[in-house]
Amino acid sequence: MTKTKNYKKTLIACYLGFITQAISANFTPLLFLTFKSTYGISLEMIAVIPMVFYLTQLLVDLVAVKFADIIGYRTCVIASQLVSALGLILMAFLPEVLPNPFVGIIISVVLYAIGSGLIEVLLSPIVEACPFENKAGVMSLLHSFYCWGAVGVILGSTLFFAIFGTAYWHILTLIWAVVPLLNTVNFLFCPIERLVEEGEGLRIGQLLRLPLFLLMILLMICVGASEATMTQWASAFTESALGVSKTVGDLVGPCLFAVFMGVARVFYGKKSEKIDLTRVMLYCGSLCVVCYLLAALSPIPIIGLVGCALCGLSVGIMWPGTISISSQKCPKGGTAMFAFLALAGDLGAAIGPGMVGGIADAVGGNLKTGLLFAVVFPVVLIFGLILLIKKFGKHIHQ
Repeated sequence: MTKTKNYKKTLIACYLGFITQAISANFTPLLFLTFKSTYGISLEMIAVIPMVFYLTQLLVDLVAVKFADIIGYRTCVIASQLVSALGLILMAFLPEVLPNPFVGIIISVVLYAIGSGLIEVLLSPIVEACPFENKAGVMSLLHSFYCWGAVGVILGSTLFFAIFGTAYWHILTLIWAVVPLLNTVNFLFCPIERLVEEGEGLRIGQLLRLPLFLLMILLMICVGASEATMTQWASAFTESALGVSKTVGDLVGPCLFAVFMGVARVFYGKKSEKIDLTRVMLYCGSLCVVCYLLAALSPIPIIGLVGCALCGLSVGIMWPGTISISSQKCPKGGTAMFAFLALAGDLGAAIGPGMVGGIADAVGGNLKTGLLFAVVFPVVLIFGLILLIKKFGKHIHQ
């Protein structure tokens, strides 16, 4: 008798995979001031660290378009966990042993960014290939674990530093590295299926000639920009608007944003079978516009903070929702489709925060003005969703 495959093991491994990505993306920024005081690294040089992280992810997205299917999902996803763990482990040691601590930090960041990029490309198609019912709901729940991972990293690290002090950050780095190491075992033994059979998936050229897919790329750029802009600037905005410390700013700003984003994804995951995804995304895009306007224009700081927090709620389902729509409308898109979507999201995540920072600098450091200009991303998203409904059908369920 053939043993029934337990795809819940696959789902748990993917949940922990997104938590690993959250560790990679959110832990090192908490150490920026520690790097400055310990190693004498300038803020200008520290600003290179997130740029290297996202640039590396973009390059991995591009490479994965060609090679993920050839190498195989299991090999690539195991590599994602091992490289993520290696990057975190080296972060604890290389800055101390190399003549230039900054070089050690960058080497570590590149390694775990490679792991993070592979996670972003692979986990969605791995889950999509599993025979789950209600794929859109499962996808939304899957992506919620990035949010809970971000909350856990911020709260856990803040608590650790409050008890033991930042001098012991090396130990905490090694503790976080345990997560991808343990998850490697999960990916070794869980069932993993191919998304499409060999030779049946669309080629890259065919995919890029589909008007629907080009529209999904545009939506994903706007989604990435809408999400990352508020995530990256929430702490600074909270500190400047409310006049609180960095610790409080981290907890109230990006942490609260991540909580609301996670809540939105869990809610949609539970209710998705009863909801029209495109219509909900349209409502969420409208709420996102309101949130950016509240943050940028409100003269009352606490109202601006509400705008930051609710922005997490408004963008919560956009990333997994765009992936679900693409999967339903382009069922033969294969790994290349997921890789291009991840690439577009990362591109938006790089463009949005950078644009806000540049505009804010140009007007004398006024962050609110920068956030006001960022409203263009959810506005374009809304128009894209309206076009999607009119041209490619209204009801999206999976």
